[in-house]
Amino acid sequence: MAELSTIARPYAKAAFEYALDAQTVSEWASMLDFVAQAVSNDKVAALITNPALSSEQKGDVVLKVGEGHLVDKVQNFIKLLARNNRLEALPAIRQRFDVLKANYEKTVDVEVTSAMALSDDQLQRLTDKLTTKLGRKVNIETQVDSSMIGGLVIRAGDMVIDGSIRGKLNKLSETLRA
Repeated sequence: MAELSTIARPYAKAAFEYALDAQTVSEWASMLDFVAQAVSNDKVAALITNPALSSEQKGDVVLKVGEGHLVDKVQNFIKLLARNNRLEALPAIRQRFDVLKANYEKTVDVEVTSAMALSDDQLQRLTDKLTTKLGRKVNIETQVDSSMIGGLVIRAGDMVIDGSIRGKLNKLSETLRA
């Protein structure tokens, strides 16, 4: 079977384009998140990968789980995925949809790990600097890792800025060994 991210790309693109035209991008994002979490559940995953069930039955399982949470167009999308045996790709579709949404909204999710909790003032200054550097609105999620000694590690997509004391010590150690 092809890579799930490859399978997900055209479905996510089609869903995003429809949601954009209908001005329901946020609603679609939350509904896709809901069904992606549902199919990631062990019991639901076992049902949608069960070869004894037809594609329609597998789609009905997901629709039953999402009952009351999904609008008609998302239900039709789920039926299409079921008919094409692509329900397992829902988490990858949701992930790709989120990337398209972030690109459209010019936002980026940034994970900041620090040795100590950052103050509101430090967070605001960091947000301002990253917004300028990345040219996008920044959504920061912070984590504390006391093993870092000091400094920050910033992750935004595939970019990593390691300003931690541990990172600098590791670089110094590599330089001395070379």
